[in-house]
Amino acid sequence: MTRSIEKGGAHLHSTRNRRFVFTGGPGAGKTTLLDALGVRGYRCVPETARAIIKARIEAGLSPRPQPKEFATMIFEADVRNYRGASSRKTTFFDRSVIDALGMMKESAAMSSADIEENLRRYVYNKTVFLLPPWEAIYHVDEERDQSFADAVRVFGSLRAWYASCGYDLLEVPVGPVDMRVEFVTSQVAGAG
Repeated sequence: MTRSIEKGGAHLHSTRNRRFVFTGGPGAGKTTLLDALGVRGYRCVPETARAIIKARIEAGLSPRPQPKEFATMIFEADVRNYRGASSRKTTFFDRSVIDALGMMKESAAMSSADIEENLRRYVYNKTVFLLPPWEAIYHVDEERDQSFADAVRVFGSLRAWYASCGYDLLEVPVGPVDMRVEFVTSQVAGAG
C-alpha cells in the first residue's frame, strides 16, 4: 500500500521539486551515473555512507559502527546535503534522507513519529530513480564489502520503503552510462 505524505492537503513531494534521488543496492552504477551527469554540468551529491566508511577506515576504525550509530551518522550528513541544495535547481543525490530514515527505522534509532516528521520535512521530487542490481558490474572494494546477494536484498528493501513513503519509482535500465544519462535527463526534462 502506497501512502502520500501530505500537509494541509498539498503533496509535499511534487514534480516541481528539483531534488532527484538515485537509490538502489550497492554496486548498481549510481556513482558512475552521477559522475557522468556531473561532467554534463548537473549538480550531484555523492553518497554519504561511502564517505563515512572511507573516513573510518583511514582513521583505523572498523568500516561501519553499530547500526544505530551508522544510521544516525548517515542521516545527519544527508540532512546537511539536503539543506545545501535548492529545490528549484536540478540536483541529483546518490541516496537521500529517505534512505537514511529507512535505516533509522530498521535499526530502531528513531521513533516512528520522528521518522514521519522527517519524511514531511525532507522532501524530494516525487520521481525517484531506482537502479537495479547488475551483477556484470558488481564488485567489492574497500568501502563496499557486501555480497551481490546483499545488494539484491538492499534493492528490495529500498524499493518497498520508497513506495511506502509515497514516491514513484522509475527503474533506470541497465546499459552503457551514456544511455542511462539520456534516460535520466529525458525524464527530468519531462518533470517540468
